[in-house]
Amino acid sequence: MPAQPTENPDKALYAAHQKIYPREVEGRFTRLRLLSFIALLGFYYAMPLVQWEGRQALLFDLPARKFYIFGLTLWPQDFIYLAALLILAGLSLFFFTALLGRVWCGYACPQTVWTEVYLWMERKIEGNRGKRMKLDKAPNSAAKIRTKAIKHSVWIAFSLWTGFTFVGYFTPIDELGTKLFTGNLGPWETFWILFYSFATYGNAGFMREQVCLYMCPYARFQSAMFDSDTLIVAYHPERGEPRGSRRRSTDLQQAGLGECIDCNVCVQVCPTGIDIRDGLQYECIACSACIDGCNEIMDKMNYPRGLIGYTTENAALGNPQHILRPRVMVYAAILLLLCGSLVTHMLQRIPLELDVIRDRNTLYRETRDGLIENVYTLKILNMDSKPHRYILSADGIEGLRLVLDDADIKVDAGTVQQYIARIQADEFKMESRSVSIRFHLQADDANHLSTTEEARFVGPGKN
Repeated sequence: MPAQPTENPDKALYAAHQKIYPREVEGRFTRLRLLSFIALLGFYYAMPLVQWEGRQALLFDLPARKFYIFGLTLWPQDFIYLAALLILAGLSLFFFTALLGRVWCGYACPQTVWTEVYLWMERKIEGNRGKRMKLDKAPNSAAKIRTKAIKHSVWIAFSLWTGFTFVGYFTPIDELGTKLFTGNLGPWETFWILFYSFATYGNAGFMREQVCLYMCPYARFQSAMFDSDTLIVAYHPERGEPRGSRRRSTDLQQAGLGECIDCNVCVQVCPTGIDIRDGLQYECIACSACIDGCNEIMDKMNYPRGLIGYTTENAALGNPQHILRPRVMVYAAILLLLCGSLVTHMLQRIPLELDVIRDRNTLYRETRDGLIENVYTLKILNMDSKPHRYILSADGIEGLRLVLDDADIKVDAGTVQQYIARIQADEFKMESRSVSIRFHLQADDANHLSTTEEARFVGPGKN
């Protein structure tokens, strides 16, 4: 019998994770990323503190089912705007990926932004790349435990601040702060502060590049949006090969070497730990750290910059480039169309809604004057930021009468008021047993605040 293969108990199903220690780098693209991170983090942490007309400028009040975006108040009836924004975000991702590659991942993705913040805190506390590697390999000691404890304490404090700010978008942050310091936080607020804090602490402090490599779907389907004219980070082997170490004064042609000195700086600065010299890889988030790192070395060696740089596959092969290509033009056209439609619709949006419900318990009744009467419940939703008084009228039947229990229709900002309306009509003026009528609601202090709602008037009518 042939020998049966034996299992190797030391062979793991998955390779063990190797911690990556990105080296700090300086350069034009690093400064550009830093400005992007500062702007995004500044917006996230500062926006809940911004006030607008006596309330928080950006607030998603889920219990009240109202979203406040500066002077705009969105209700559940405005869900179409949220759907449109999500569609725009998806199409924008396709557009910018086809044009600029993974610029979102490298410059604006929350995972990238917060990972860089946690790495910055780690560098300040534990030191540069070499010191961090040495500290992790060193046996446990009082100094090591103290340093690690300080780092994790800072991480946790920052995570809690991040979680608190996140919940501050759903509960007014001044109210949330009062609840926190008085020990009156609700169970859901406590849960989400801790949950978001834990997620930030785990993703940015520990998982880091693993979120990009194994959890984020974007890295997997980005290739479907790439083509030969998409901007990528690439190494130029025609300049760099054959690589090898040398002195700065070495004649490359005589030594038979390319410009790459095989210093591995491009690998050391990479937050995902890849070697860009192996070609385009899905792990690359286009953060440009390798570009700045390589340019530093090129400057020291007196070589031209750009051994690693932003380019396209066609440019690398010497072929003509096409920025305005069909897919980019289609994405751009759809984006412009949707943006234009959304802006136009929002500018024409009337922050007023009238809901008419006819009393179904009694189809109709006859008044003392011999008229046919229907009773309606009117629900008036004032979605404006100011209270208004309204004038109600109705038509659809000749000689129709409108009777209100409360003639003074006043609805405060962001509230719903209910009124009872009675419509009376002569049965001989009705063309059928069920006639369409219209209720007209008009604010007496704003001409643009008006709406019309149809309803059915039922009576004996004509046979």
